[in-house]
Amino acid sequence: MSKLSVQAPKSVVMIRPHHFTPNPMTANDNSFQSNDEKRAAAAIASTAFDEVTRMAEGLAAAGVTVHVFEDKTAATPDSVFPNNWFSTHSGGHVAIYPMYSASRQSERRSDVIEMLKTDYRVQDVIDYSGLEKDHVYLEGTGAMVLDHIGRVAYAVRSNRTNEVALERFCTHFNFEPMVFDAVDRNGKAIYHTNVLMCIGTDFALLGSQMIPDVARRREIIARLEETGRKVIDLSIEQIENFAGNAIELDGRDGRLVVLSARAHSALDAPQIEAIEQSAKLLPFDVSTIELAGGSVRCMLAGIHLSRREPAATQLLYAAG
Repeated sequence: MSKLSVQAPKSVVMIRPHHFTPNPMTANDNSFQSNDEKRAAAAIASTAFDEVTRMAEGLAAAGVTVHVFEDKTAATPDSVFPNNWFSTHSGGHVAIYPMYSASRQSERRSDVIEMLKTDYRVQDVIDYSGLEKDHVYLEGTGAMVLDHIGRVAYAVRSNRTNEVALERFCTHFNFEPMVFDAVDRNGKAIYHTNVLMCIGTDFALLGSQMIPDVARRREIIARLEETGRKVIDLSIEQIENFAGNAIELDGRDGRLVVLSARAHSALDAPQIEAIEQSAKLLPFDVSTIELAGGSVRCMLAGIHLSRREPAATQLLYAAG
C-alpha cells in the first residue's frame, strides 16, 4: 500500500475561487450540473471558497503537497477545475489544452506554469490551445483518463474530446488512445471521461453500464485487467453521485483515493473494501462545488514531475 507509483502524484495544483458559480455556458452538455435556488450567489461563492480551503488543508495534513492559487475574478466560474487546461507528465513534460467553452479559455494561467518551471523539473511545454481557433478541443484529464503505467489514454467522445487532438496528444506523450462512447440514463453523451472512471495503481473504478457498445465495454475492462488492476464496477446512480470522479495520490503514509463525501456515501461496503486493499479513502465535502458538474478529481491537477527541492511546507499559497 505504501509502494510508490507513477499513477499517484505526490503534489497537486488547486484553484480557490472567490466568485464561484455554476457556469450557465457549460450546462447544455453537462448533465451533472445543477443549481441551488435556495442560496444567494454570495453564499454559494463563500461556501465554495471554504470547501477548497478545507480540502487543501486536509490533503496537506495527509502529506500531499498542495499549491493553491487564488482566482479573484468573476469571469472564470469553472476555474476551480484546473485539470482541464493543463497536465504534467514524468520526464518533465507539460501540456496545455484547448477548451470547448469560450468562458473557460481564459482559465489558463502563466503563473501556474511558471511555478511548475521554478519548483519542478520541466523540460518542455506543449501548447495545444491554438486548436481552439479550429474548433478542436481536448479538455485535459477531464477529457482523458490516463493510465500512466499501461500508457493508455481512455477518452469518451464528446464536444470536449476531439479525436484529432487526442491522437496528437498521444503521439507527443507516448500514450495509446482508447476512444469509446458513453451515455447517461437519458442517452446523452457523457461530457468528461473522468466522471465515468478513475484509474488507480491496483484498481479501476468504471461505470461500465454507461458504455452502450457491449464489445467495446468488454475491451476496456479487459485492457484494465491486463495491467493487473481489479475493475470495480459502478452503477449509473453511483456515477451520478460522482463516485467515478476520484483520484489516487501519494500521501505521507501511503496512497490515498481522494473523492467527495457524496461519492464516498454512494459506494457500498464491498467496493470500499476492494479500494482500501490498495489505498486509503479520503473524502471531502465539496457539495457546493459539485453544483458545477464536477467533483474532487476535477479540482485537482496532479503534478507528475520531479521536484527541484523538497517543499518547506505541504500547503503552498500563490498570489493570483
